[in-house]
Amino acid sequence: MYVVVYKKIVKMVPVEKRETLSDKLLNYLLKTKKEAKMPSSMAHCFLSQWQRGTFDDETGLAVLLEATATVEPEKTAEFVKNDLQLAEAARAIQEATG
Repeated sequence: MYVVVYKKIVKMVPVEKRETLSDKLLNYLLKTKKEAKMPSSMAHCFLSQWQRGTFDDETGLAVLLEATATVEPEKTAEFVKNDLQLAEAARAIQEATG
């Protein structure tokens, strides 16, 4: 897992946009049909963060971002670029998933 890489991406997201990002990423994960792409270790980490309710801190959001980018890389990068207007963060997501 690359939580360190995703923490750097999270730092590119202004604090006021993090809740919106968290909500959308969680929505993508819950609706995906590509859950088989997520390694079991990542799923355990994601579920642990969810149980603790820590998707609003840097580490929790990084775990959520990594999980979502693993199963829905295009949707994740597109949302970050178009809806949040964060082209640099979207490029970083594409590089991390490429």
